[in-house]
This record gives sequence, structure tokens and C-alpha cells, in this order.
Amino acid sequence: MSGMDNSSILPPSENQVLPGVNPASKIIEDKRIVYKSEVMRQLIRMVERVAPSNATVLILGESGTGKELIAHAIHEKSHRKNKPFVAINCGALRETLLESELFGHEKGAFTGAYTRKIGLAEVANGGTLFLDEIGELSPGIQAKLLRFLQEGEIYRVGGKDPIKVDIRLISATNKELDKEVMRGNFREDLFYRINTIMLHSP
Repeated sequence: MSGMDNSSILPPSENQVLPGVNPASKIIEDKRIVYKSEVMRQLIRMVERVAPSNATVLILGESGTGKELIAHAIHEKSHRKNKPFVAINCGALRETLLESELFGHEKGAFTGAYTRKIGLAEVANGGTLFLDEIGELSPGIQAKLLRFLQEGEIYRVGGKDPIKVDIRLISATNKELDKEVMRGNFREDLFYRINTIMLHSP
């Protein structure tokens, strides 16, 4: 494989395995993906252009198209690369559990909350927070995420004191969020907050 163009290699994702990879266009080697198509080369060039900024990024694509790899590539090419890259699948958890996972909770906040829990947004402080399948967020979590993006502060579940958190948000979805906005399923103000830059994963 020495003849391949190393400039088209995305950095590895530490916690994603890509199902259904088409070997004609993508080759997995040493936890890296070598993209041979012109579409992917253009995407990588776009990643390199957007990585230095702090703008929010929304990645569109079907499940299994490597959206987390793209998010990780943006992180690795940014000034936040030495800080955490934290990913969460918003569609995998019910609302109450997702809120606790994302923002944390205080001891005694609810039944079973025996100790304080630090949320993933706080864990990602200084780095990048990747919200996969953001279109699955409930209206309540959407409102709290919007407040977080506007104010740069989170509140743990059961907590009264705001906690300053500095992250770059990258989101991904397999839904057409503009249509979800029209249907009333996704907040319009949040939609415009999360898609300062929009990328398409082929």
C-alpha cells in the first residue's frame, strides 16, 4: 500500500468500528481509513479548512458512514487536539439518563444518585464534544443544550451552581433536521446554533 496518497488519510477513531464498509472506496489499515474517492478527498480538504476554528459543525450522513471519524479528524487537526475528544450517541439513552450522562448530577439528585457524577460535557472541557444522532434529542434536552451553547455553562442535575465549560461542539445526524424543524420536532434556534458549518459524509 506504499503507493497510496498519505494526504488522504484520516486519523483513527478510538472507539468506532465502521460496519458495512465498501472495500472499493475505503480501506481500513492500522485503524486509519484511506479514502480513494474524489468526494472523500474534497471532504478531507474541508476538514482541514474548518478544523482551526471554534465554529460548531453538523455532519450529515447515514448511519455507518464514519461521521465520528470525521469529527475526530477535525479535533485532531485543531488547537484542541491535546484536550479530550468525547463522544455520546444521543439516540442510545432515554432522556433522564442522557441528561445525567451529558451534564452530570449531584449526589441525591434522584433515586440511585449516591455520588456526584461529572457529565461528559464537563469531561470534554477544553476539547471537543461530539453528539452523534443529535436529531434524537428530546425537547427538554434540546432546551438545555441550547442554553449551554448560549451561555457556556452547564448545570448538573440537582445542582444550583453554573459550571463554566469550554468545548467545541460537533454534531451528527442521519435525519434532515431542517424538515424536523418544520415538523416541530427540533428547535429552530438550536438548529442554527449547531450548523455554523455543515459537512456531508458520503
